Amino acid sequence: MRLVSTYVGHSTVMHRLDPRTKIIGFVCLSGLLLVFNDPRYLAAIVLGLLVLGTLGHSLRNYERVKFFALLLFFTSWLAWQFYIRGHVVARFGPVTLTNQGILYGLSAGMRVVSAVLLGTLFLSITSIEELQLGLIRLGLPYRIGFVISVTARLVPLLALTLGEIVQAQTARGLDLETRNLFRRAKRLFPVLVPFLVSSARHASRLAMALESKGFRPNASRSYYLRIVMRPKDFAVLLALMGLIGLSLAWRITGHGAVVPGRL
Repeated sequence: MRLVSTYVGHSTVMHRLDPRTKIIGFVCLSGLLLVFNDPRYLAAIVLGLLVLGTLGHSLRNYERVKFFALLLFFTSWLAWQFYIRGHVVARFGPVTLTNQGILYGLSAGMRVVSAVLLGTLFLSITSIEELQLGLIRLGLPYRIGFVISVTARLVPLLALTLGEIVQAQTARGLDLETRNLFRRAKRLFPVLVPFLVSSARHASRLAMALESKGFRPNASRSYYLRIVMRPKDFAVLLALMGLIGLSLAWRITGHGAVVPGRL
C-alpha cells in the first residue's frame, strides 16, 4: 500500500502547538460548523479555513482534496432538496427545488467542504505520531488512538485515489466541467463506484498487513515524543472557547439560520 502523508514539515505557530491543543481546537471548530445553517456564515468559515491553510502552508493539500470536496458538496446539496420544504422555485423530475432547500443545501454542502478543509488543515500541521500521542495523553485508550491515527493515514490516500480516478475517467471522455448541477451530479457516478471499490480494497489490505505483523493492541509501549502544554496553548484554547460561546449566543438569539428548526 502506498503511504501518503499530508503533514507539512514547516515550523509555523500552528505546527508548534501542543498536539492536545490541536485536537481540542479541531473538535471545537468541528462543533462550530454545526452552529449555523446560513450559507453566508458557512462561507465565512470556509474563507477562514482558507486563511488558516495559507498560514499553515496547507494550500497544496487543499488542492489534493478538491475533487473529494467537490463530490461531497454536490452530493450533499442534491440530497437535501428531497427533505427541505418551502416555496417551490422549479421542478426537475423527482427533484423539487425550493428556496429554503437551495439555501440549506448550499449550507450543508459548504459545511461538508469546511469539514474536509478543517481535517486537511489538522493533518497538515499534526504528524501522525503527535496525533496518536495527543489522543492517548487526553485519556483515550490506545486502541481508539490507533484506529484514529490509521484513519488519518487513509484519508489522504483515499483523496489521492479519488483524484486519480477523476483524471482516468476524464481521459476516457467523462466531462465534469458542465455548469448544470444535475448533469454534473449524474456524471459523478462513474467516479463514485470505483472509489468505493478502491476504498474497500485499501481496508482489506490494511487488515491483512496488521495480521501478518502480529499486531497486539494491548502490548505495553513507550514513546519518544515529549509534549508539554505552554502558555500559547492555553491562550489558543481560551480563544476557541470564547469563539464557540459567542457563536452559540448569536445563534440562540435567532441569527445565522435559514431553517431555524435545524442544525
